Amino acid sequence: MDKKIMAFVIGLLILSAVTGAYLITGNSKTMKGSEITVLAGAGLMKPMNEIITNFGKKTGKKVNVQYGGSGELLATLMTSKKGDVLITGEYTTMDKAKEKGYIINDTIVNVTSHKPVIAVKRGNPKNITSLKDLGKENVRVAIGDPKACAIGKVAQKMFDKEGVNINENLVAKTPTVNQLLTYILSGQVDAVIIWEDMLTWNNSKSKLEMIEIEGAKNQTIPAAVTSISGNVETSKEFVEYIKSDEARVIWEKWGFRVIS
Repeated sequence: MDKKIMAFVIGLLILSAVTGAYLITGNSKTMKGSEITVLAGAGLMKPMNEIITNFGKKTGKKVNVQYGGSGELLATLMTSKKGDVLITGEYTTMDKAKEKGYIINDTIVNVTSHKPVIAVKRGNPKNITSLKDLGKENVRVAIGDPKACAIGKVAQKMFDKEGVNINENLVAKTPTVNQLLTYILSGQVDAVIIWEDMLTWNNSKSKLEMIEIEGAKNQTIPAAVTSISGNVETSKEFVEYIKSDEARVIWEKWGFRVIS
């Protein structure tokens, strides 16, 4: 097995031990043969939990959901050959899944978008104002692992573009963006790069401050039905639902920019 794939699988097992997989349905009378599994980026957990619950209540269909870093989700598709719908935190992973033949191409939709920002403790004790400040002395930083999650890929590209070296300040690389919140909220680091929408979460909005990153671009969140789906029709129905007006309200509630 390819070493990179093996690393993803190991990371996924660790993540599952910590966060587990979720089973969400809004209706106890699930329609026979209507069950699907969604593979979704960990940073989408808050809105997706609500959307999946509402979909279950409306249709009576069961949705299993597994959250993880985008790279880990791709590894799941490639190794376990399971998953009906893929939703990633940026487009690179979706493109890779498409290239490898795991996506039904005409089902890809652009759902919403989010922007990377620097998050610091309220009061900004290290006076961080830009990406370059993360390379200064005595600034502890955590970022997502570029090999495992969307925010890690995006952060690494920004550091490379700006010529910022954070190696001396790097405390951790995490497999999911959610774990970065733990690092900053617990005081283990002084700054993290996360998605702007995560600052609306109850456990962070009163404790953290957002520092805009100059030149940071919105990252598109795509969704698609996989080519290995055992229930294509229900999967298509779910993908359509996450673009609906009902779902739009939920996306916007959690700070996402919905793509028309």
